[in-house]
Amino acid sequence: MAHVGSSGLRSRPMRVVLSALGIAIGIATMISVVGVSASSQAQLLRELDKLGTNLLVASPGESMFAGEEVKLPEESVGMVGRIKGVQDVGATADLNATVRRTEKVDEDDTGGIAVKATTADLLRVLRGEVGSGGWLNAATGRYPSVVLGHVAAERLGITEPGRQVWLGDRYFTVVGILDPLPLAPEIERSALVGWEGAKRLLAFDGHPTSVYERSADAAVEDVRKLMAATVDPRNPQNVKVTDPSSALRAKAATEGAFSSLLLGLGGIALLVGGVGVANTMIISVLERRYEIGLRRSLGATRGQIRIQFVTESLMLSGLGGLAGVALGTAATGVYAHSGGLPWVVPLWAVAGGFGATLVIGTVAGLYPAVRASRLSPTLALHAA
Repeated sequence: MAHVGSSGLRSRPMRVVLSALGIAIGIATMISVVGVSASSQAQLLRELDKLGTNLLVASPGESMFAGEEVKLPEESVGMVGRIKGVQDVGATADLNATVRRTEKVDEDDTGGIAVKATTADLLRVLRGEVGSGGWLNAATGRYPSVVLGHVAAERLGITEPGRQVWLGDRYFTVVGILDPLPLAPEIERSALVGWEGAKRLLAFDGHPTSVYERSADAAVEDVRKLMAATVDPRNPQNVKVTDPSSALRAKAATEGAFSSLLLGLGGIALLVGGVGVANTMIISVLERRYEIGLRRSLGATRGQIRIQFVTESLMLSGLGGLAGVALGTAATGVYAHSGGLPWVVPLWAVAGGFGATLVIGTVAGLYPAVRASRLSPTLALHAA
């Protein structure tokens, strides 16, 4: 029966290709959408595994009195370090200064780069890496030295350490450029100056703006409960404690929801392809009335005629499904390779997509098959 069904496809190759193309586009769309989403989510989960979910950040909240500036106490960094379960603590503070490529650049043209004072432990807390150069140490942290986030370096046109930038009212030497920091994007857009150097050179008052702490996984919730009161015992209500890793988890969930929408569009494309298969099969019945009449007159039953056309429809859809799986998998691979992501195509997506083509092929072939089986042999031969 498979041989008989395939004979109809071989006799009209161009029509078969065009009909199968509709199915292939639908399946390729569905698999590539699922694959791209799965690859992106795998990368996010990989980042979460690498960066951890045990980072908390304390920052000033809003004051109960309008217009009053909230500041964290100078000793808050040391106090947080005494909480049981805390492993590392670091801090940054926003400075009233700008950074530019040279002093000749307009003071308002900051490129959105913030200037921050930083403690020496910050990079270890954030699990960050220096892309080129080095981090601030006891010596460079006291003098006109600066480390740039990778976005800040791009905006300033700095590609290597050793260059100088105009920061505040003097030149600072760039000693390092950071790699991306997914859990602290604000650092990526910042110029970082040593804590003591900021006090000496930029009139820093010593009050941190953000306190970052890394704790043991089992202690995260306990530390979260104690952190606000530890940072500012007098006004814990003025302290906001956040979990940066939640942003990555929310991003993964958002991508999943968006993929569902695109998956629906792929389903519509697959349905349109199924309509194309049904149309092809109906035309095939009309064109092959003589063949149908001849087979009936030679003893073929109505059931055999129905099976022949359903088989032909299944083979047509199956060819489109196989092509769609290959195209969708390849598209996912290209996307993953270009973005440096893991190449992930869920097996359930491949099996489900191909299974959907067989279901659509069966449904699309039922009406033409029934119509073919009901043709009278005499009328079919006479009409031909």
